[in-house]
Amino acid sequence: MTRKLLRNAYESGLTMTAVLLCWSFALWLEAVAGLHTDVLVLAVALTLTLAGTQRTADTRRRVTALVLLPATAAVSILVGRLIAAHYVVGAVVFTAGMSAPVWIRRYGRAATKAGTLMTLPFIALLVVPGPALLPKAQGALVSWGWAALIGVLAVSCVWLVQGLGDRYGPWRPDPEPPNSPPRRPSRLRPRPSTRMAVQLAVAITAAFVVGRFLFDDHWPWAVLTAYVAASGNRGRTDVVRKGIERLAGACAGTLLAAGVATAGVTGPASVALMFTVLAIALWLRPLNYAYWAAGMTTVVSLLLGRLGQDATSLLPTRLAAIAVGAALTVASAWWVLPVVKRRAAAPDAVRPSAGTDQRVVRPSGSGAGQDA
Repeated sequence: MTRKLLRNAYESGLTMTAVLLCWSFALWLEAVAGLHTDVLVLAVALTLTLAGTQRTADTRRRVTALVLLPATAAVSILVGRLIAAHYVVGAVVFTAGMSAPVWIRRYGRAATKAGTLMTLPFIALLVVPGPALLPKAQGALVSWGWAALIGVLAVSCVWLVQGLGDRYGPWRPDPEPPNSPPRRPSRLRPRPSTRMAVQLAVAITAAFVVGRFLFDDHWPWAVLTAYVAASGNRGRTDVVRKGIERLAGACAGTLLAAGVATAGVTGPASVALMFTVLAIALWLRPLNYAYWAAGMTTVVSLLLGRLGQDATSLLPTRLAAIAVGAALTVASAWWVLPVVKRRAAAPDAVRPSAGTDQRVVRPSGSGAGQDA
């Protein structure tokens, strides 16, 4: 456990170094080009989410990231503006943009990795409170260019820091397992990737509807929870577990944020505290997702405070939105084309290969309908 904690600390240190480097460049751009302050949040969110996907990436995947991330970041800005102007249309486009990468998992590991990159800017869109663009250029093509540039900066910072870490650091990334030989296709119809894509689409759609009805402009919290709980779905029990962990972490983060607000931490000290909490959450995330949820709840609360919102009064709303998003995702996973698994000991088990949708299912008559 000690070695694991040290390794986690090293990996989180690399990630935070890349985050701080990209944040510094974005801070300079904000001052020079007169960008909106939210561009800093976009830079941090993209770098943070990208770092994990690039740690063991080969040259081909890195080039793919350099092309896909800036392009998708620009598209996500358009989707964000579409949601602000036409909520229903924007919600439909956003849902399609999040579920399509899950559907293409059927085409193997490369498609799965590309799909992950495609979703990163959309996740950042749920974190960024507003348009991270030039205030005077709202609606202009130049706004997409700035978003794409932030995507290029995020990729470059991650490559630079991880490359130096691999060359001079004490640990190298664990190699990915080689591509598994072709497996017998799943007998589940529709295919597991289709089922998971439909489940995700239903959960996100419901979160958009219920989130807007119950929480008004704070609907992103419900939608983000729906995505987190449904993505990487390994079965119905897995979705329940992730929903509970996110809610438990958010409750802990609420208490921590309330304590920070009571202490009156503001100004540069609050920025330093945000990055410190983020680093600790990254360090402990491999142990349990609840640590990450707690850290992110605290960071977002501090961020909202810097943006002039009363973060303390919004915490109950945030918890309620997270609970609603988790409940909607669990309902979707259990009752909309559920993905059920067969016991590994079954003689005709079909083992899934990494990065594909070759899910293991129970044959009829052997307890199908229950999770392994």
